[in-house]
Amino acid sequence: MTQNLESHIVLPAWRSRMLYGLLILSLIGLVGRAFYLQGIHKDFLQQKGSSRYSRVLEMGTQRGMITDRHGEPLAISTPVDSVKANPRKINATPEQLKKLADLIETNVPDIKKNLNSRQRDFVYLKRHVSPDVAKKIIQLAIPGISLVRDFRRYYPTGEQTSHMLGFTDLDDNGQEGIELALQKTLAGGVGSRRIIWDRRHRVIEGVGNVNEPTPGKNIALSIDSKIQYLAYRELKQAIEVNQAKAGGIVVLDTQTGEVLALVNLPTYNPNNRMRAKGGRARNRSVIDTFEPGSTLKPFTVAAALEARKVTPNMEFQTAPGTLTIGNRTIHDTHNYGRVTVEQVIQKSSNVGAAKIALLLSPQTQWETLSGSGFGASTGSKFPGEANGTLHPFKKWGQIEQATISYGYGISVSLLQLARAYTLFSSEGYLKSVSLLKIDAPVEGKQVISRDTALAVSKMLEMVVGREGTAQLAQINGYRVAGKTATTHKTEGRGYSKNRYTATFVGYAPASNPRLIVAVMLDEPSAGQHFGGQVAAPIFSRVMGRALEILNIPHDTPIKNMSLLPITLNPKGDV
Repeated sequence: MTQNLESHIVLPAWRSRMLYGLLILSLIGLVGRAFYLQGIHKDFLQQKGSSRYSRVLEMGTQRGMITDRHGEPLAISTPVDSVKANPRKINATPEQLKKLADLIETNVPDIKKNLNSRQRDFVYLKRHVSPDVAKKIIQLAIPGISLVRDFRRYYPTGEQTSHMLGFTDLDDNGQEGIELALQKTLAGGVGSRRIIWDRRHRVIEGVGNVNEPTPGKNIALSIDSKIQYLAYRELKQAIEVNQAKAGGIVVLDTQTGEVLALVNLPTYNPNNRMRAKGGRARNRSVIDTFEPGSTLKPFTVAAALEARKVTPNMEFQTAPGTLTIGNRTIHDTHNYGRVTVEQVIQKSSNVGAAKIALLLSPQTQWETLSGSGFGASTGSKFPGEANGTLHPFKKWGQIEQATISYGYGISVSLLQLARAYTLFSSEGYLKSVSLLKIDAPVEGKQVISRDTALAVSKMLEMVVGREGTAQLAQINGYRVAGKTATTHKTEGRGYSKNRYTATFVGYAPASNPRLIVAVMLDEPSAGQHFGGQVAAPIFSRVMGRALEILNIPHDTPIKNMSLLPITLNPKGDV
């Protein structure tokens, strides 16, 4: 009876339809999920899958070489080995770790600390080891320890060119100087390569390059290595003899604006940067500024000549050697009495320069200084280059206008000062500065007329003449034009009485200028501190030898210099 009843039980129709519906919905859901994962969200899954058996490795490229203008190498990237470890595979005995620590100049605890993370498969233990050390590490045969090819930057000229070139870090990326300024060009482009590995992360095969690396490009600087060494040698000797705190030299080509030499002391060796501290790595000639003193007087005279306020032979009374403006008094080192405009430059009269400046409107004087490149970049594109300080003329009073006329109340870099003198060496044209080699002359921007430039150039020749302040800047066989300066350094809210900056900037041959040399000594303290005494002789030696190196013909007869009477008047440049 019971069996008959059970055999005739029939499920309700709605329950069977609901069951079928649930099955169909589940099937649709599975199809939809499969479509989403394989059609829409496939990149994520493929990435996760690929990461388990493949990897993209970076392919480094060799950094471009830096050379001087003649192709002499100044910076080269050489292949070296670095020690790497795979923490997941490391298996070393205590004795092996001790030997490894000795070879890479560290200790076992530091190695263990580096290897502590099992989540990474690559850690550096030591960058840039010598070939001998690399060979001994391989001989240890420690599982998980291997060598990787790396590049190290080498600077053949060492400390002679360190401030210009700068240096790179352990990854061969520029950190200072040209290395930093031209990082993209020198570094090139990093490539990549896809590899396949097994579950133990052993490389099975390389699939191919994802991106080909782009080699770094070589760069030719404007520097002439011979002139650079000459400037370095002479500056180093002068700093030692004069017991100066620091110093700098800039040598410019007047035709192109190229920097043929740029030297600062103190310096450092970029191959061993342990001493690159305490300002040694600072390119003082480009990023430090100082008050230029009397080297600015030619620009005051040029502004007055352009404005037709003076003529070269116009006279000014400078007696009794002082000029009072308000509660301030301007001093000359001597009572020069009545002097011409030419003699104001020749004898370096502060009173005369101030009187000339006060004939001008502040705007006219400012426009000449601004047009000469003061208060603006030289165009060198050197990292951290200083623009200097040239305050707006609307803030000038009479005393500010007077003191700026002889180089106080304005700040410049040595590179700016050298560049500004292209006005007088290039018949009124201001040239942009280039740290890279240029193959053709550069016209520049005309700031003053040719007649004004030639008139001031004649005055600058008188400075180096028998009655000028820079007789020690003379060069046998060449006409020389230039200007001295001896500037009191700031101290607190005023000026120091016994700390000076001694400067000379000039060009030669004066008949057809080819080179400009600017020299600055910071705080000479061996008994002499005037620009005509300590800076002018450096100029003479560097300029004279540099002209010989470039085979520049003489423009005046060669004489026996020992027979020439010299009456020193070095104090006129204060």
